[in-house]
Amino acid sequence: MNKRACITLTCLFILSLVPLTRLYGQRTFRVMSYNVENLFDCEDDPIKDDQSFLPDGILRWTKGRYYQKLQQIAKVITAAGEWQTPALVGLCEVENDSTIIHLLNKTPLRQQDYRYCMTNSPDNRGIDVALLYQRDQFAYIEHQSIRIKFRKHPDKRSRDILRVSGKILSGDTLDVLVCHFPSRSGGEKATEADRMDAARMLRNTCDSLLLNRKNPQFIIMGDFNDTPSDKSIIHGIKTMSYPSDTTSAHSLYNLFSHSEQLAKPGSHKYQGEWAQLDQIIVTGTLLDSRNPMHLIPGSNRLFTPQFLFKTDKTYHGTRPFRTYYGYKYEGGYSDHLPLLVDFSLPLAP
Repeated sequence: MNKRACITLTCLFILSLVPLTRLYGQRTFRVMSYNVENLFDCEDDPIKDDQSFLPDGILRWTKGRYYQKLQQIAKVITAAGEWQTPALVGLCEVENDSTIIHLLNKTPLRQQDYRYCMTNSPDNRGIDVALLYQRDQFAYIEHQSIRIKFRKHPDKRSRDILRVSGKILSGDTLDVLVCHFPSRSGGEKATEADRMDAARMLRNTCDSLLLNRKNPQFIIMGDFNDTPSDKSIIHGIKTMSYPSDTTSAHSLYNLFSHSEQLAKPGSHKYQGEWAQLDQIIVTGTLLDSRNPMHLIPGSNRLFTPQFLFKTDKTYHGTRPFRTYYGYKYEGGYSDHLPLLVDFSLPLAP
C-alpha cells in the first residue's frame, strides 16, 4: 500500500468516528414567548370591547402611539435574536390579523421574512395569540384554534389555544402550542377553576398528539396567569420540574419551574410582587441530547436588557417599562418580560 492510500484510509477512519452532526454543523433554533400587552389597532370592532383603545377612548390610543408600539415590539424581537431573529415567536395579547401584518410589514421585521398563524377567539376584548415563524427553519404543515369549554362558567369567552405543526431541519414534526389562560381578574381563587379548564384542554390536546407522533416534540408557551407551582400547571397540564434527575419522552417539563435561577424572580410584576406567569414547557424528547433537536442547557432565560425596565417609584427596585401605567401613557414595551430558549439542531447535509 502506497503512502497516499494509507493517508486516505486513516482520514476515512477518523471521519467515521465523528458524528454526522459534527460534520454538518449545528445551528441554534431560538424560541421566544412574549406577552406584548394590549397590541390593539386604532379601528373600532363593533362586536368587541375595544373602546378604550380608540383615538377618542379613555387611553387616547392614536395611530402615532400604535405605530410606536409596533416599533417597540419589533425592537425587542430583533434584540432577542442577536445575530438572527428567533425562529419562533409566540405572542399574547394581539387584537387581530391587522396588528400582526403591520408588525411584520411596517417595522424592521419586514426584512426577516416571518409568516404567522393566529387564533380568532371569542374573547370579549378581542385579544388573541399568534405564532411568528421563519419558513427556512419551520415549514408550516397545519394549525388549529382550540376552543376552551368552561364547566363552572359555560358562557365565559376567553382566548383559544393555538396549535401549529411544522417540519424542522431534521425532518421531524414540531408541534407548537401558544396559550393565554384566563386572567386572575376577580381574584386568584375565584378564577382558578377557569384556568384548570384551560389546562385540562391543553393536556388533552397533548395526549392526542402523543398518540399520533412517533417522536413527539412539543413546545408549549405563553402567559398562563399562574406560576409553575400552581394547580393548573402541576395538576392540570401535569408538568414536571426542570432540571430533573430522569426524563421521559412523553412527559412535559417546565423550563421555567425555578424562578429563583432566573435574572429576575418573575416575568411580571404586580403591586411590587414578581411572579413567573409566563412559561415554556417541552416534551422530554427535547431534553435528550441524542435527539436531533434538543435543548441547549442553561439557555432557558428571561430576556432582560436594560431598556425593558423602569424605576419602580412606588414599590422600589425596577419594573417592566410599560406602554401604559394605569391610564398614564409611558410609551414603553409591555408589563411582561420575554422568555427565550435555545435548541441545538443539525444543519441539513
